[in-house]
Amino acid sequence: MIGLHAYHVAGEKYLAAVLQGADALPFIIPAFGAELPLGELLERIDGLLLPGSPSNIEPHHYRGEPSLAGTLHDPPRDATTLPLIPKAIEAGLPVLGICRGFQEMNVALGGSLWQRLHEVPGFSDHRDDERLSLEQQYGPAHEVVLAPGGLLRRLAGTERVRVNSLHSQGVRALAPGVSVEATAPDGVVEAFRVDNARSFALALQWHPEWRVMENPLSRALFAEFGAACRAGH
Repeated sequence: MIGLHAYHVAGEKYLAAVLQGADALPFIIPAFGAELPLGELLERIDGLLLPGSPSNIEPHHYRGEPSLAGTLHDPPRDATTLPLIPKAIEAGLPVLGICRGFQEMNVALGGSLWQRLHEVPGFSDHRDDERLSLEQQYGPAHEVVLAPGGLLRRLAGTERVRVNSLHSQGVRALAPGVSVEATAPDGVVEAFRVDNARSFALALQWHPEWRVMENPLSRALFAEFGAACRAGH
């Protein structure tokens, strides 16, 4: 809701990353859930970007414990993205998930989540400090190790890169049929790819859309996603 009215919105940084980094034209898919004709939608788009959000997936979708009071949820988005993701992958559409989109891809494919990663023994606090400026919040926070033979290792040309970190949730059980692309120093899965996807199908816990053209790996990543979208023509 914005004021008294419902809106379907997307962050400008995601739209700009598609436009500039992927050299593609972004469209916002409305979150109408079961009312949305998914088959017709998949015939009309060339790729699917699942952006981040202040909201979290409702835990009943992955057999999780009830959320704590005050947790933001978006049931219409859940009802739209969770059935859409496997259909898009099956159809051979390129799919890129970022932050909440990363978590959606894991849940949609059969995985589960830690709801408060910072409270799980052995894991670091991956949240951002909202008292800081956006530049500081989205600045490099920790290294990730890129898996040998993975897409990200190829794009980066190195074993380790520094990434930002702005998430409170994380992978608990990784979905079947995916392979880890990157891990944080504490072992948290930071990226994965879908093994048998016919096209680009990658999910990242960090935010490569932030100032996409200023980061070599982010720029290469969105260029790869854009190229995969155009290859479907």
